Amino acid sequence: MPYEPPTHTVERSLRATTGAKVIAGVDEVGRGAWAGPVTVCAAVTGLRRPPEGLTDSKLIAVKRRTQLAEELRKWVTAYALGHASPEEIDDLGMTAALRLAAVRALEALPVRPDAVILDGKHDYLGTPWRVRTVIKGDQSCVAVAAASVIAKVQRDKMMAELGIDHADFAFAANAGYPSPVHKAALEERGPTPYHRLSWAYLDALPQWRHLKKARSWAEGNVPEIEGQLGFDF
Repeated sequence: MPYEPPTHTVERSLRATTGAKVIAGVDEVGRGAWAGPVTVCAAVTGLRRPPEGLTDSKLIAVKRRTQLAEELRKWVTAYALGHASPEEIDDLGMTAALRLAAVRALEALPVRPDAVILDGKHDYLGTPWRVRTVIKGDQSCVAVAAASVIAKVQRDKMMAELGIDHADFAFAANAGYPSPVHKAALEERGPTPYHRLSWAYLDALPQWRHLKKARSWAEGNVPEIEGQLGFDF
């Protein structure tokens, strides 16, 4: 199914309305996983034409996505990655963990961006960053799409490496998301050191429920965790 290629429309608008010169596209991967970090990429692309086939990483076949990520690393003006660990997700909640990972990525860029294009409708960055949120920005904005592909390929590689000593969980195939193999391994063996222990899936595992961490960040309003899936055996 063909997709409309991403453009520099939002970036051009930011340049015209705010005077921003360095604009970073930011996207995350791993928000809905049960194991592993949440990973954020910040990419600066300028206004050059991107490599062929660039779009949301989830819409690209694995082999092509891996090839495209390598092309993008050479093509972008700059990029950087930031991660928040499972422990940080448990301690802070997903919203704060996303911000932590995004700030780490943005601050690792060689030049501080004047503005940020953030995928989605929620600004989890906030001040002092100048943010433009764009729903489905990973499909419509070149810099965000580039960040999406680089982040996805990097995190998938990390999860495959983490899964070497936990073969039953098939992290190389599911990247820490709740596949049937992952669920079966959890039920039999319990969580690995890479699992998020404050998440609801442990409620359905009586033999491992004692490992669940209390949400210390849940005071009053619980931060929204988009994409957190239930455990339905």
